[in-house]
Amino acid sequence: MEFIQTQNAPSAIGPYSQAVVVNGMVYTSGQIALTPDGSDKLLKKDVVVQTKQVMQNLQAVLEASGASLGTVLKTTIFLADMDSFATVNEIYGEAFGSHKPVRSTVAVKTLPKNALVEIDAVALVKD
Repeated sequence: MEFIQTQNAPSAIGPYSQAVVVNGMVYTSGQIALTPDGSDKLLKKDVVVQTKQVMQNLQAVLEASGASLGTVLKTTIFLADMDSFATVNEIYGEAFGSHKPVRSTVAVKTLPKNALVEIDAVALVKD
């Protein structure tokens, strides 16, 4: 197992790693709308702003792991409000382009730091 830590994404806010690489696969921790500057402050309560930051964070962790958005097999999206689904779906779709990994989307009562969206991924590491 190789535990991943990149300064291009926010540090873990608890006792876990940003990602782990095992047998050619990367498993990411859920990403919320923190910035990599170490401020530990969540971006404003706007689902568009937060989702864009989440996708940037996810991409940074994947790239540090030797993967990319184009090698993602599965994602899980956690939403604080299912009414945000269409907005999040649009930004998510733009980030992935023609690549369409399998996905689960669930509404949850609360997310860390009261985030509006959190996304994790499983991907193949590039050769």
